[in-house]
Amino acid sequence: MFQVIKKSKKSNARLTKLTTAHGTIAGPFFMPLATRGAVKHLSTDELADLGAQILLANTYHLLLRPGPGLLQRYRGLHQFMNWHGPILTDSGGFQVFSLGAYRKITEDGVAFSDPQNGNRYFLSPEKAIGIQRAIGSDIAMVLDECPAYPCTKTYAGRSLELTSRWAARCKKEHQKKKGTQLLFGIVQGSVFKSLRVASARQLTAIGFDGYAIGGVAVGEPRKKMVQVLNWTVPELPENKPRYLMGVGRPEEIVAAVRQGIDMFDCVIPTREARHGRLYVWNYLERGRREPLLSPRSEQRLRPSRLLKGEFYKTINITQAKFAKDLSPINHTNLKQYSRAYLHHLFKTNEPLGMRLATLHNLECYLVLMQRIRTSINQGVL
Repeated sequence: MFQVIKKSKKSNARLTKLTTAHGTIAGPFFMPLATRGAVKHLSTDELADLGAQILLANTYHLLLRPGPGLLQRYRGLHQFMNWHGPILTDSGGFQVFSLGAYRKITEDGVAFSDPQNGNRYFLSPEKAIGIQRAIGSDIAMVLDECPAYPCTKTYAGRSLELTSRWAARCKKEHQKKKGTQLLFGIVQGSVFKSLRVASARQLTAIGFDGYAIGGVAVGEPRKKMVQVLNWTVPELPENKPRYLMGVGRPEEIVAAVRQGIDMFDCVIPTREARHGRLYVWNYLERGRREPLLSPRSEQRLRPSRLLKGEFYKTINITQAKFAKDLSPINHTNLKQYSRAYLHHLFKTNEPLGMRLATLHNLECYLVLMQRIRTSINQGVL
């Protein structure tokens, strides 16, 4: 069940509540990536402590290892990975289509090889649903074709028509044993307005529990993504969740929330953490330094500052200037560790460095979503 709790009077932002078999999620929300059944370097208990409401796993990777058979014997991924909250599974289409020469697309589905061992697989819309059913995810995604950027309008048009036909097959298969699992459609159409509108209308005619906007964050300029949302969001039902796939940086999330998006996922906070790049709040006000987590900080998240990305910066902890920096990594979950210590861990290739950086970046993203929800509720955003 999905509810819109409050709509902003200043933008298309909205407070939402999405109820799944494993819990209710307050939106807008961000999904950390547990691609293979784990968020790299973190336990599920730590993710819960950070405030993660839902995780994202990937059908393609779980198909290869450990395989749907084992997951089914464990009665699903939740029990296998010891996560008690909701899980969304991507259908694996993006990963399969990224294989290039290793895959072949037909009307029936996609044939592909595992690049690591050469094993052959075939993923049809029906199999994509069957695998996600075995995984036991709370939200399943249809199998779609995600065209690369740039591509011709002709190719993008053929691709979205195939995606729509596959979406209809996914829904038909899903309805055979629906249970409590939700199914989302995925809007495609590259950067062409007529195609995006057509895709959204075709999917809403089929009818899904929610709608994702795919084919963005694939190399297109940021202004193109804004245009895609401007074209697509008005075509989607107001009473269904809207999911922007693979986005993004904090200022992109804020902008998309203002355009009416409810759900996000992105590899950025965890991948950047593994390379020593940390997200740090800018919280100067009247010469005083206060962490974003302080109660007063909510008043500083004004739309003008958020949209310009002025509320944060990134630092590279491996730079020499942090070698003697005794200030804490942050003022919350890692206040007992200095930046100098984190610098040392990265320079000596200690895995703890990537772990601490991941904790820090994910907290930043999850706190950002909390503050976005607060700002909508207070009529600021």
